[in-house]
Amino acid sequence: MVNALTESFLAHAAELRPRIDAALAARCEFSADCPERLREAIRYSLLAPGKRLRPMLVLLAAEACGGSVEAAMPAACAVEMIHAYSLVHDDLPAMDDDDLRRGRPTCHKAFDEATAILAGDSLLALAFEVLAREILPGDTAARCCAALARAAGPCNLVGGQADDMAGDLGHDGDTDAAMERLRAIHRRKTGALIDVSLRLGALTADASAEQLDALASYGHNVGLAFQVTDDLLDVRSDEQTMGKRVNKDAEQGKLTFPGLLGVEQSLRHAEDLVREAAVALEPLGCRAGHLEALASYVLERNR
Repeated sequence: MVNALTESFLAHAAELRPRIDAALAARCEFSADCPERLREAIRYSLLAPGKRLRPMLVLLAAEACGGSVEAAMPAACAVEMIHAYSLVHDDLPAMDDDDLRRGRPTCHKAFDEATAILAGDSLLALAFEVLAREILPGDTAARCCAALARAAGPCNLVGGQADDMAGDLGHDGDTDAAMERLRAIHRRKTGALIDVSLRLGALTADASAEQLDALASYGHNVGLAFQVTDDLLDVRSDEQTMGKRVNKDAEQGKLTFPGLLGVEQSLRHAEDLVREAAVALEPLGCRAGHLEALASYVLERNR
């Protein structure tokens, strides 16, 4: 049974998700110069059924800072393009080697490895084209491009994936050191894209420094809570519910929050993070209600 905050988020998400999906579909219509198979792979990956959590964060952050969904939608699309590209590449045999994503064959299984790589490359480039062409004024577009590039680059998303693939994360009994490394990986691999989603939404609303700081604190806590719950779902859920392979982290010997802290302590840690996220929103007032509801959803989600 979900609580009232989660129900509030789910209701608002049901309104926003079709708008996001329509905006994404409109931005991956290409000229005849784009090969048909590549076009199909891009659309297959980007338009696959999903939670659209990151683009929703963009839109909700814009609302919380007094902006509009319409002005923030290009940034929301750009973030989802980066997210989709990262999933396509992470699923490749040379990376996490997954066959299932969002309940369907991964891109390289539905097409082939080369096409999957090129589809990911295309989504990465398209994200910045959308920001540069559609965000106004121009200086805001430049700030958005810089923020998203940093979040997706070698010190954040890509660097986190590199460390996550490094293999042996044994902690030799030093739980504190292991926890710090685990947090550092996920702050970059998962958290950076959540943080920048909020920042992009705020930038489109011409947010104040105080508003940006509040959203940064919120994003840090929500991003980590999301990863903790993701790790918990990997050990507590099933493939049909998740739409992807489960128990893979344990099979690959990766360090996870449940593996380090145990299931119950990991759950308490996620609850603490969600409470801290709600406190961080206080400077934004009542306009941040949907962001608080989203944090509650992160804790209660089942996939």
